[in-house]
Order: sequence, then structure tokens, then C-alpha cells
Amino acid sequence: MTVKKKPIPKSVDNLLLVNKPLFFSSSYLCSLLKKKMKRSYGRRIKVGHSGTLDPLASGLMIICTGKKTKLLASMQSLDKEYVATIKVGATTPCYDGELDENRFYSTAHLTHSFIEKTINSFEGERLQRPPIYSAIRKSGDRLYNIARSGRSTQIDLRKIKIRSIKVTNINLPFISFVVSCSKGTYIRSLASDIGFALDSGAWLYKLTRTKIGNYNINKSFS
Repeated sequence: MTVKKKPIPKSVDNLLLVNKPLFFSSSYLCSLLKKKMKRSYGRRIKVGHSGTLDPLASGLMIICTGKKTKLLASMQSLDKEYVATIKVGATTPCYDGELDENRFYSTAHLTHSFIEKTINSFEGERLQRPPIYSAIRKSGDRLYNIARSGRSTQIDLRKIKIRSIKVTNINLPFISFVVSCSKGTYIRSLASDIGFALDSGAWLYKLTRTKIGNYNINKSFS
């Protein structure tokens, strides 16, 4: 005798604004929700997100469940806003704090006016090279797997757009700014490029995503 499953209630179809904490991966956050919903409804419910945040970044993620996951494709193209802090005078192989600093540079030449002028110059369309330590696939493998195995590969440039970027605080060796940008923009790569332009090196010290399109972190929950 076949036992009919209970229909899935519409209450599983949700768009959730989540403030992702540090050290959580985006996929882990979704897996936690999948397990919770399976316990609640007795079956697997679709769960997905609109764009990855690195484990060392915090901030806004849009997570959709059930039939709302159909919205995710359109949300992936939305602009993003970030609050970032970079550290000048050094670089890391991954452009953030996952690996130790490996090269060091002078910052004696840096003035507030030079820093602001240089960072402001990043507004507009430009070509950006994603970091080798990223989840982009190349020849069927993730770039971070290629990097960790010691192999080398050519990473293609991508067209991005920095819609606005504004310095909010300078307390060397740290510089903070707010940036609004197009999809596919790597703030780690932006930090590295800024360091190169400043002739001082830089890596991404702290990152929080505050907006995705018109969705704001102020409306999110932990």
C-alpha cells in the first residue's frame, strides 16, 4: 500500500535575508537550513543563495527556499555594496588573511590626499583578474584547488564596474572604504590592485557585504 506524502505547505517558499557570520562558508549556511527544514517537513526542500561570500567575509546573503529558489537566477546579476578595510604595506598570496603576509613594502610615501585620489580613480569600468584562491572553475577544477596543489594557470580577465567607491577612514596601515560594484567583482582583487596603484602592496583585512540590489543588511537576521 502506497502512503501518500503530505503536500508541502507554502510556508516553505521563502526569501530570507541573512547576515552571514565570519568563518561560515555560504554552502555550509545553506546546508544548515536544509537539515533544519528536512527535520521540520520530513523531506528535502530546495535551498539556494544568490551569491557566495568568502568565509573571511561577513554580511548580507539572500537565501531562497522551496519555489522561491526560481528567483535566484535574476538576483545573481544585482549590484553589491561592501564596507571594506585593507591593510597596506604587505601582500598575501590569497589577497586576504587566510594566508600569512609574504611580501612587504614601504608606506612612508602615502599621504591622505594621494590615497583618496588613487582609490577614487578606480570608479568606472575596468578589467579585473580574479584571485587564484577562488571558486572559479578552470579546465574542470576549482582555482583554489589548483593553487593549493602548487600548479599554475592563466586566469582570464573579467570586465567589472565600480559604480562608486569612497574612503571612509585612514589609519595607516589600515584604509577603509565603501564600494558599490557590479556582479563578479572580487573585492580581494580590488584590494590587491589598490595596493599596486599605491605602490605599497595591500590585502583585504575585513569585508562586510551591506547591500544586494535594493536588499539591505539592516533588514537581515543572524
